[in-house]
Amino acid sequence: MATITAGDFRNGVTIEYDGKVCQVIEFQHVKPGKGAAFVRTKLKNIVNGGVIENSFRPTEKFETAHIERKNMQYLYVDGDLYYFMDNETYDQIALGADVVGDSLKFVKENENVKVVSHDGNVFAIEPEINVTLEVTECEPGVKGNTATGATKPCTVETGATLNVPLFVNQGDKIVIDTRTGEYMSRA
Repeated sequence: MATITAGDFRNGVTIEYDGKVCQVIEFQHVKPGKGAAFVRTKLKNIVNGGVIENSFRPTEKFETAHIERKNMQYLYVDGDLYYFMDNETYDQIALGADVVGDSLKFVKENENVKVVSHDGNVFAIEPEINVTLEVTECEPGVKGNTATGATKPCTVETGATLNVPLFVNQGDKIVIDTRTGEYMSRA
């Protein structure tokens, strides 16, 4: 297993710290007038999303954590289990709703996603950043209601709801940012 010292921290580096897998999201080398230099960091627990702030001596060593992102196809959901297929080996895996969470609300069946794991334990699903979906339910926009930034709720083909501009109608295809769940444009 490779190691890294706190003095070599960079944003995006993943390490094992205190029995958890963490990603460096911020770091600062501090050299006070008196005393030894240290590295002030913000670490994000990539499994539960919690952020830890801590300081380390620059010579402290940590195990680097290898995070694997594998392209897989989302097949279907059956009860609380979501089924995925490896695009290379055609092996199928089933993941529980607790692992998947809300990450598939803008993903149709047979779409590709990245299954994120550490030491074989899957902890996240990453959909494509932008997806195109059809609007299945939407109130018609009120004519003359052209206030800047006005929105209305709509439902897309995956069953998820989001706010869209007034000019979007049922049957339109729209592009959605899956990270924020926001409308981007018409397709």
